[in-house]
Amino acid sequence: MTAPRPLKLIPALAALHLRHEWILTLCLVIALAAVISPLLVLLGLKHGTIQTLRERLVEDPVFREIRPSQTREYRPEWFEDVASWPGIGFLTPTILPLSSVISVVRGETGKAELFDLIPTAPGDPLLLENGGIVPEDGAAVLTAEAARRLGVKSGGEVVARVTRSRGGRTENVEVRLKVAAVLDARAGSLARVYAPLSFVLDVEAYKEGYAAPARGWAGDTPEPYASFDGAVLVLPEPLLPISRSGLVINTGFGRIADLTPEGARELLGFSPPPGLAIYNLLSPGTSLTASNLRAIEQKLRGYTRVLLPYVRDVVVRRGAEELRLVGLSLDEEEARLLGVPPTPWGGYAGRLPEGIPGVLWPAGQGVPAGETPSLRSQGVSELDFDLRAVGETALEHPVVPVELLGVLRTATQRAVAFDRGTGRFEMARGGYRGFRLYAQGIDDVPGLYHRLKGQGIEVIAEVEAIERIQVLDRGLTRLFWLIALLGLFGGTAVLVASLYAAVERRRRDLGVLRLLGFARRHVFFFPIAQGLMIAALGLAAGFGGYAALAATINHAFASELAPGEAFCVLPGPYVPVFCLTTLALAALASLAAAWRATCIDPAEVIREQ
Repeated sequence: MTAPRPLKLIPALAALHLRHEWILTLCLVIALAAVISPLLVLLGLKHGTIQTLRERLVEDPVFREIRPSQTREYRPEWFEDVASWPGIGFLTPTILPLSSVISVVRGETGKAELFDLIPTAPGDPLLLENGGIVPEDGAAVLTAEAARRLGVKSGGEVVARVTRSRGGRTENVEVRLKVAAVLDARAGSLARVYAPLSFVLDVEAYKEGYAAPARGWAGDTPEPYASFDGAVLVLPEPLLPISRSGLVINTGFGRIADLTPEGARELLGFSPPPGLAIYNLLSPGTSLTASNLRAIEQKLRGYTRVLLPYVRDVVVRRGAEELRLVGLSLDEEEARLLGVPPTPWGGYAGRLPEGIPGVLWPAGQGVPAGETPSLRSQGVSELDFDLRAVGETALEHPVVPVELLGVLRTATQRAVAFDRGTGRFEMARGGYRGFRLYAQGIDDVPGLYHRLKGQGIEVIAEVEAIERIQVLDRGLTRLFWLIALLGLFGGTAVLVASLYAAVERRRRDLGVLRLLGFARRHVFFFPIAQGLMIAALGLAAGFGGYAALAATINHAFASELAPGEAFCVLPGPYVPVFCLTTLALAALASLAAAWRATCIDPAEVIREQ
């Protein structure tokens, strides 16, 4: 027959002892449950209340929106940079508020309403979380108010009418849009139309007077203006001092200086003949345009003169070779005074001639007439354009219309593109006038809000409401841990005192165990086993009390809660953590009693007998 192992007998003896003193055991279990139940209810209230408030904020995209409060220009690079920030959920450009107002007509009734046109894009949370979809080109999503005023439902059709005033005439275009979806009323109380960004940009361009060729909308082509660093004035005779001073009055030029033939060669690529008076008209720090040149021409009316605008520091490359272009536009009379051949494109006209600009290539550089070399200019963005070789020049550098150099200079300040199909330079979109931004979660909103403010961008967000939730969460967490520490201290003290007193009461019984052959290490585990059993029973009673209280609280506040919400709820992962922590504390609390049990001498039991 196998002798029983002492370590297996100790838990059984401890359980029998607790059962024998069941009244004291029940008191200990109730005392522990009285500590555990309030802690569980407090933890459930903290989690349930905060989680309910957070979910209500998270479910409404309005609380994740950050919108600009001022209209300013945002460059495409800015959007690329911000889109890479952590916490960004959705970002798309918007247009000027005045350009976003369109008339929408319901086809059957002819009733027109003015609505805001808002751009959208894939991933738009306002649409996707309010019963909508992201519309494709030719479709739109309406808010509930817009649909109500038009009397249209999802799947219907409306007509968007875009109106503008150009040249004293009122013009408009109409586009049929399919109603892809109608948003829930929660998406906003304003009447709005959400459409793809490409359509919204075309509407903005049309309202500004430009064409939208892809949609067949007529209008102007945004041509870039020419700007210059200064102008060289060449006259047969020097100007009188009073006439010279008058050239800088109300013309936009700030200074007039004498210029040597070498200085003129540096600016123009050639030296005027000797004996001519040469002046350099400057406006430091300011760009000069055609209006400034016209003002000077008015001042010089009656003089025989040549006014040659110039541009400096425009970097142009042909392949890897860096070129210096000379800008000259000379008619017959001007060329005769300067002693150089006239340029094929004539004198300065203020704008580039139609088609690909011409170039006179230096003789001997192997660029035959008719060839169209491609060049590249550095500016706001890299600009690739073509030139058509129309002849040769005796000058050291290629000669192009000075208007072309003026456009390339403008391209260093504004975005300019070159259309190879038409051979025209066009103003490219430099930036956007606003943005729609949604954070991934409400916790990301304060960080993004302050980061945008740090860039000098005035924005509006529900930061205060979110920060109130975060402050409440932190406050409830601190309150919970303060009460939890107090409860843990009380429960541990109860266990320590009770188990130590139990050992003192059962000194004789523990001494008998020693006489029966149980070692000190076996007796050591007797109080520990009793502590763990009492803690386990206390946990069971505590969770039972928590369940009853939580059900009562949630039932009492059911009218304030939406389906699926609860004010008092304990997350599942918290349960095993709480149980293991309680059992560990019970084991630690019983160590003093266990140490006292090992100090009982069996001889004392014999003497007491």
